[in-house]
Order: sequence, then structure tokens, then C-alpha cells
Amino acid sequence: MSQQIETAVIEVKGVNWASSKAVAESVLSRRPGVLSVEANPVAQTATVAFDPALTSIADLARWVRDCGYHCSGRSVPNHICDPMAAGSLHTSHDGHASGTHVSHEGHAGQAGQATTAAVEEPVPAHPDHAGHAGHAQPVTRTAQEAMGHGGHGEMSMDSMIRDMRNRFIVAAALSVPITLWSPIGREVLGFTVPAPFGLRDDIFALLLSLPVIFYSAWIFFDGAVRALRARTLDMMVLVAVGVGAGWLYSLVVTLTGGGEVFYEAATVLASFVLLGHWFEMRARGGANDAIRTLLELAPPMALVIRDGEPVEVPTSEVMPGDLMMVRPGAKIPTDGKVEDGESEIDESMVTGESLPVAKAPGSDVIGATVNTTGTLRVRATKVGADTALAQIVALVQEAQNSKAPGQRLADRAAFWLVLVALIGGSATFAAWLLAGATVQTAILFAITVVVITCPDALGLATPTAIMVGTGLGAKRGVLFKNATALETAARIDAVVMDKTGTLTQGKPEVTDFVALRIDEDELLSLVAAVERESEHPLAAAVVTYAETRGVPSLSAADFRNVPGHGAGATVAGRQVFVGNRKLMLAQGIDIGPVAAQREELAATGRTAVLVAVDGQAAGVIALADAVRETAAAAVAALHDAGIEVVMLTGDNEATAQRIASLLKIDTVIAEVLPEDKSAKIAELQATGKRVAMVGDGVNDAPALAQADLGIAIGAGTDVAIETADVVLMRSDPLDVPVALRIGKGTLRKMRQNLGWAIGYNVIALPIAAGVFYPSLGLMLSPEIAAISMSGSSVIVAVNALLLKRLSLPLPSEPVDDTKVVESAPAPSGAR
Repeated sequence: MSQQIETAVIEVKGVNWASSKAVAESVLSRRPGVLSVEANPVAQTATVAFDPALTSIADLARWVRDCGYHCSGRSVPNHICDPMAAGSLHTSHDGHASGTHVSHEGHAGQAGQATTAAVEEPVPAHPDHAGHAGHAQPVTRTAQEAMGHGGHGEMSMDSMIRDMRNRFIVAAALSVPITLWSPIGREVLGFTVPAPFGLRDDIFALLLSLPVIFYSAWIFFDGAVRALRARTLDMMVLVAVGVGAGWLYSLVVTLTGGGEVFYEAATVLASFVLLGHWFEMRARGGANDAIRTLLELAPPMALVIRDGEPVEVPTSEVMPGDLMMVRPGAKIPTDGKVEDGESEIDESMVTGESLPVAKAPGSDVIGATVNTTGTLRVRATKVGADTALAQIVALVQEAQNSKAPGQRLADRAAFWLVLVALIGGSATFAAWLLAGATVQTAILFAITVVVITCPDALGLATPTAIMVGTGLGAKRGVLFKNATALETAARIDAVVMDKTGTLTQGKPEVTDFVALRIDEDELLSLVAAVERESEHPLAAAVVTYAETRGVPSLSAADFRNVPGHGAGATVAGRQVFVGNRKLMLAQGIDIGPVAAQREELAATGRTAVLVAVDGQAAGVIALADAVRETAAAAVAALHDAGIEVVMLTGDNEATAQRIASLLKIDTVIAEVLPEDKSAKIAELQATGKRVAMVGDGVNDAPALAQADLGIAIGAGTDVAIETADVVLMRSDPLDVPVALRIGKGTLRKMRQNLGWAIGYNVIALPIAAGVFYPSLGLMLSPEIAAISMSGSSVIVAVNALLLKRLSLPLPSEPVDDTKVVESAPAPSGAR
């Protein structure tokens, strides 16, 4: 029996430092049933793959809390999930969510910090729910009261930023008098005021330092203990060693009679680390804007028709089958189907589609989209984790938590960097003592080495860039499934596009209308009258064309369909036939007068339909599958990026070449059977190219899987396409170069950040150790080391946020005269 794998994105609140994510990863990865863990300190979540036969969401949440962090279960929007569903929400490996359980307690009200609760303790259902369609089930209560470590871990990111600010203010305010009554204040600043109450300077400094150590800096010691208990090393360990060593040394000196102490170094060091981290948290908090925006899209309340009257209820209580009223200007609470009313829906916030979409009875609607004009009655079809919005949120969260190959290496390097810092600090202390320096000098160099080598910038280097990149894509309706897809998108050499539905609209359109002997508008009126009686797709295209031209509408009599050939009828007393050459020959009609025009149009790949009136050839209609408005701009944008564009189609060579010439496509591979598309991708890869395949995600699944990067276009609300690495919510080929440009921009930021983080440590470590002090007099104090270390983390976070300024292709004006045909096999009734 094969192992079942499920994936959950769970809360991990309270991860202050980027390198501290290793604590959760280390602890969870050693638990039974856990297969992989990827924590994200920016999003304050972790993606966990586990075997549901061996563990559960509740177990995962409890183990996270054992690490000292806050976790109430899966991280999903509270107000779109069904609290009545039994069991905790989980997601299968294919990305589809099933079931959900949500807590509305604690910090659920924080914008962008929506959470769920693990199923731990049943409590009675709310009495208001008991009589609703038999849906009442036990609700569960999270064990938030059992969590804590001072309550810090339960905070939202905004609360954590405020907490960090408050700790800094206390440390900074007390560091000033400590410094004034220190040897630095006395000797360098010339401060001569005696310490209050007749106390010695060091005793007064000790008293002032107590709030700094046991409040402001306590998170360092608490985090260090958690890291060591998890058998890992992180930045907390280094800061705790740096601050603690200086303070404890000073305490021993004070308690043994006095001498040179470092209270000012310890407290100022703590202040600068807190200051830098406050700025860093504010910067990386901005990286989470995209997921926060998604979480806030769904309306908290819904109007549900109960006993014929609209009743306002929380969206989380809407059940499948409920009939909802959606007034103009209101958001649609959940996915559903229109039962009554007509309106236009703004779906841009979910699909990225800029124009409102017309809806009528029978139309599907997406939760969180905006009803613009008319009142609708919508039957709920999907709620909670099954909605398109919940699936998008889950997909974006998993992508943001996933690690690029470079980040995995950086995470391992961060662990060893902490070890190097601790060993290096000890070696620096011993070396300076052996060189004849005083204990005070040796310990200052040692603390500086430990502090300046903190790997927080290394831990932030790629997660912030990945979060900004995936968020940038989500706003455009471009969903990356993981960080590897981002990296791969940056390295693509060739893009292979399926023709139908990708470059073209997939529906016929009239491109040419040639009339002989009869006025063009009169002939079009006659043809449209016949075609209105037909159900053929080509007939519908002709009728649409006639309506667009505004020609008079006529009625047809004695309509007769000739399957596979065309149709005929009597219109205004005239016999009219519309169809192919076989129909004309069967009616004894000479097509010689229109043969040249027919051959010319057919040679360019158009479908040519003949028209005869009263037994004589009267005209030719050419139909084609229209090129998408942004197809030409998409190909041009790919060319600007130096990427080869290949069109892969099952159509004949003439049709394919016409499209290629109009769109300036580099290579055409025509007349390919669906099952052979993956082999063509493999042939391109064999030439050394890194290939992206763009298809519909269903018929093109083998080719998408074979390509280095599979891009599913026109997915709409089906965001969990297994074979695709990137899902494009809109049917817009221009989103293909958008995806590749985001990939390149993100990879560039990742490389810049990693280069800075590594280069900073390579340069700073020998300076901190005092290698250049004897010859150049170059040295760093612990305070300067703290500023440098914190500054490097801020630089990394801000640099990643600059990715938001990435220039992306915008939809171009419609392409003129690029109507192209599919010479598709004619079904019954074809022309």
C-alpha cells in the first residue's frame, strides 16, 4: 500500500529572526509521520508534508507550540471557511483542499493574519446553528490558553513589530544613563556627575541594566534556549552569547569588588540589535502584502435567503446549496451559480481579468468578486477551502514557503556560520590573551566576532524575494506553485505555445466577405437568415458578423440542413444555399465565378464557405479562429527577452504558417497529434534548450509535465492543475512573458541578497576579530558590529521589496487583421 501524503500550511507565529525558522524545521522534521518542513519567517507559516495515518494537524500544532511558538492550526482566511465542518482542514498533494476547521479566537481579527484552529477539544455547537438545514455539528476549541512563552508567540506581525519597538525604546532609554556613568562616559565624554544615592558607577549601571536584560533582551535568551533544545543553532544563540557574556562578566566584576565593566556595551548592543530588527521586521512585513490582500478579499458577511427573506449571516456559515442575494456593489460571498438576475462581475481581484464579465442564470461566479450592476440570486456551490479564493491562498502560501535550491544551501550555511562564530569568538578571545591583551580587550573582540557574524541576512536572502515575487504574480493572476518554478522561469530559452485557446480565441470569426452580382449588405442579410436556423458554430459566427454590420434581419422558410455540407432555405422569395463545394455541386450550381476567391482564401488557411442565390454562385465567406488581442504583444515581449517562440499545433501547415507570420513566431511545428506533443518538447530539450510549455493544462498535460516549466493558461478557477508549475488565471498569452520576467527579477534579487549576505560576513569577520588592528588600527566595537549586522538584514529585506517596482508588460491594443483560421474537421452539418 502506497504512502499517502498530505500538505498543510500552518501557523508558526513568533519567529523573530530569519535563522530561527530552523528551530521549527528541526523539531517537526524529527516527529513521526512528518516528511518535510519548510518554515517561512516572513510569512510566519510553515508548509508541512505529512502522512495522515501517523500524524494530524492537531499534532503538528502542538509540536510547534512545544518549540515555543504560537500555532492554532492551518493558516487560511477565517471568514471564508466553514466552522461547522468536522476535522481540521488538510490539503492533498495535488493542491486541492478538503474540509476545514477555523478558530475565530485570539488574533483572528488582525488584518492579514487569519488562522485556523487545530481540532483538539469539542464544544457544543452554537444554538443559532442547531436548526439550519441539519448542518449543526460539534465545533472545536483551540487550546490557545495553553500556549505562550510570555505571550509573544501569539502576536500578529504588526503586534510583533510594536513589541520589538517597545523593547528597543526601553533598552535605548536606559542605555543612555548607563553609558554616561560608564568608563566611556567618564573618560571620553567627560561626564562628571556622581551616581545617584551614593552608589558606585558600576552598581548604578547594573541596576539600570536589569530591565534591559530581563525585558528588552529576554527574547534573545528565550530564543537561544529554544534553539539549543531543538538541537540547532541560530541568530538568537549568537546575540544571547554576545549580550550575555558582556553582562555576566560585568556582573562578576561588580559583585567581586568592582573594576572595568561592560554594561554599556551589553545594553547598547541589545539596543542596536533590537533597533535593526525592528526596521527589518517592518521591511519584511511589506513582503506579505500580497497574501494579506488575498486574505482580506472575501466579505465577512453574506445575505442568505431564509424563508423567503434575506438574512445576514457570517460568510463562514454559508453552506453548499444556500441561496444568496448579492446586491449591486456587494462582494459575492462564496463560489456559486446564478439562479436569477443579470449583472456584470468584476473578477479582477481573483483572476486578474480587467474587464467585468457578464453573468446570467446558469453562469458560475467566484467568491470575493464584486457584483457591479444588477441584483443576483446565487446558489452556493463551493464554500470554505473548496472556493477558488481559498485554493489561490493555499497555492500562494505554499509557493512562498517553498525553498529555492539556493536557499537550502544558505540554510545549511547559516547553521555552520553560527558554529564558526562561536568557535571564532572563543579563538579570538584566546588569541588576544596569548598576544598579551587584557581580558577586557579580548572579550570585546570576542563579542564583536560573535555579534557581527549573525546569519540573519543569509536567512532572509531568498524568502523575502520569493514572497515579493509570488505576490507580484498573484496580483496579475500568475500563480507560481513553488520557488523552483520561479528559478526555472528565469532560465527559460524557448517558449512552446499551443495554438488553439492560447494564441487564438478558439472560436470562429468572419474575416472576409466577398459578394458577386448582389449588393453586399443584401447578400449578407440573405445568408444570415439561413444561418439563424442552423446550430453550427460557423453559422453562429456569420450571424454575429451580420448583427455587427447592422444589416436588415430577414426570416427564412423551408429550412433544410444537409449534414456535412451546409444548409438552404427560402428567404424573401429567393432560394439561398450556404455551404461547401459538395453542396453546390449537388444543387447543380456552377462555382466557377467564385472559384478563384475560394482557392485564394483557402490557401491562407481560412475556412471558405460558398453562397448561392437562385441557382447562381453569389459570394464567398471566409472564417477564421481569431488571434487573441495580446498574442502579438506576448510574442514581441518574449523576443525582447531573447526567448525563442515555438508554436505547436495539430492544424495543417498553411494555417500554422499564417498565424506564425502574423505574430512573428520563430518556429512552427504543425500537424502534431496530442500524444506526440511531449516528444516534440523532448526534442527541443535535447538541443540544450530550457523549454517552457504553455497549454490548457488538460489536453496538454503530458507536454506540460515534460517541459522544464509547465504553464497552464486559461485555468479560470481551476488553480490546482497537477502538471503545471505556473497557473495563469486569465486566458491571456501576455501573462507568459510576465511570469518569466517575474522569475528573472526574483532570481536577480535572490542572487544579490545571497551575494551581499556572504560577502558581508567574509569582510566583516576578520575586521571584527582584530586581524587588521595591529597594522592598520582598524577595529570594530560590539555596538558597531550590532549596527552592521542589523543593517545587513535591513538591506536584504529592502532590496527584496524593490522587486515590487519591476516593470511588467501591459496589455496592448487589439491586433488588426490577424484573424486566423483553424481548418478543423467538420462535424455533422459542417460546411
